[in-house]
Amino acid sequence: MADWIGWFIAGGLVLILELFSGTFYLLMIAIGMSAGALAALAGANGPLQGLCAAVVGVLATLLLRRSRFGKAARRDAAQDPNVNLDIGQSVAVAHWVDGVARVMYRGALWDVELIPGSDTQAGQYTIRAVRGSRLIVG
Repeated sequence: MADWIGWFIAGGLVLILELFSGTFYLLMIAIGMSAGALAALAGANGPLQGLCAAVVGVLATLLLRRSRFGKAARRDAAQDPNVNLDIGQSVAVAHWVDGVARVMYRGALWDVELIPGSDTQAGQYTIRAVRGSRLIVG
């Protein structure tokens, strides 16, 4: 079997593994292996093929890491509705005392704090964040 065929088969196997993992990093390694196959097609010897595959794979991985696809979006869990299902729900506040109130929510009394700059009138408020056992509303 020719060297380039082995490189393409190995790259295809890594590509299949990437489909199961859901990340782009194994895709970058598969691109590097494809570069090794192209070097083999060009007539390069074994060590040069491996060097070409390694350099292209590492460069592709570094470029991915620096792109927006390589960085996980970090959000504060206290304000993330995917983490805390209370965010976005409504609570009824009867009266405020210095920007703080007590409300009945989900069968229990909760401390409620108003977002700075909001108006302290009685009414319906939306939960914006949860800090410990305190609901932050606005």
